Amino acid sequence: MSLLLPSYTGQLLEAGLDEAGRGCLAGPVFAAAVILPPNFNPRFLNDSKQLTAKRREALRPIICAEATAWAVGTASVEEIGRINIAQASYLAMHRAVAALAVVPTHLLVDGNRFQPLVGFAHSCIIGGDGLYRSIAAASILAKTFRDEHMQALAADYPAYGWAQNAGYPTISHRAAIREHGPTPHHRPGFRLL
Repeated sequence: MSLLLPSYTGQLLEAGLDEAGRGCLAGPVFAAAVILPPNFNPRFLNDSKQLTAKRREALRPIICAEATAWAVGTASVEEIGRINIAQASYLAMHRAVAALAVVPTHLLVDGNRFQPLVGFAHSCIIGGDGLYRSIAAASILAKTFRDEHMQALAADYPAYGWAQNAGYPTISHRAAIREHGPTPHHRPGFRLL
């Protein structure tokens, strides 16, 4: 049983939103939107950063099977370079909401800022992924789908360690950039070294 709260507004179709990969040097930014049934409360549900990779991977199919609706959206490296990472994160969230099979009545967004989406009321919750079940579920989906994407890219670019670092600015990742140069998947305008 998770100690997270089931709802912020009390509305049944409240969608939790979170992103993954905002602080990375490479790869797209991913976001997820998740609407959960009121009784959804699996063991270990929490902010994805508080979970091991094994726990995240175990929770993902449960969330996907039992959610009222869920969707993942992305914004590309090119879009990040063109509109900046904050705007790209909002774009990925907007795409996730647009892809939901059920229209939410309220958006519960992790963080302190959001670009309003026409037709949707929203609330920003700092640390929301550690407070509300729907945001925690969104954080898990965004993180696992992004990690999976980075692992696929790692097959073509093994030197950068993306299967382990998911594109985050680790010492070994920066050392690989120094040695081999940036790839087409590295974000333009980011301080790579």
